[in-house]
Amino acid sequence: MAVAIRLSRGGAKKRPYYRIVVSDSRSPRDGKYLEQIGTYNPLLAKDNPERVKVDEDRARHWLSVGAKPSDRVHRFFDAAGILEREARNNPNKAEPGEKAKERAEEKAEKLKEAEEAAKEAEEAAKAAAEAPAEEPAAEEAPAEETPAEEAPAEEAATEEAAAEEKSEG
Repeated sequence: MAVAIRLSRGGAKKRPYYRIVVSDSRSPRDGKYLEQIGTYNPLLAKDNPERVKVDEDRARHWLSVGAKPSDRVHRFFDAAGILEREARNNPNKAEPGEKAKERAEEKAEKLKEAEEAAKEAEEAAKAAAEAPAEEPAAEEAPAEETPAEEAPAEEAATEEAAAEEKSEG
């Protein structure tokens, strides 16, 4: 028979009171038990000595016989100095899930694209501000322009702008 040391709930609705009991692990939570070895009242303050009461001698006896304490009872025994409990560590506890990571990556990519577009706009504005200062000098020595060469470049620029708007939208 597998023996467990666990909590058995009593008390009224929203007023819990627990017995620390030794029972067969197959029996129901509030069912038949072999022995009551303590009590736990979660409504009392954490520093109140009446919050957790454990008969240490009986607890040690049942542990020596092979009874396995539940996690909460194991914590009580550790606080009372009956049984050593190793600290648990879950380094992945606060790590977001896969979909949240994907959403964060997409958001970062959009921000990066927006920053690049803002930089390009600033550079274009600076180039436009510098260009009028250079144009009067260019008027003094007119050069022959080839509109056939500029037209494809303008069409390519408008096509790139349209593609960026579609990807952002």
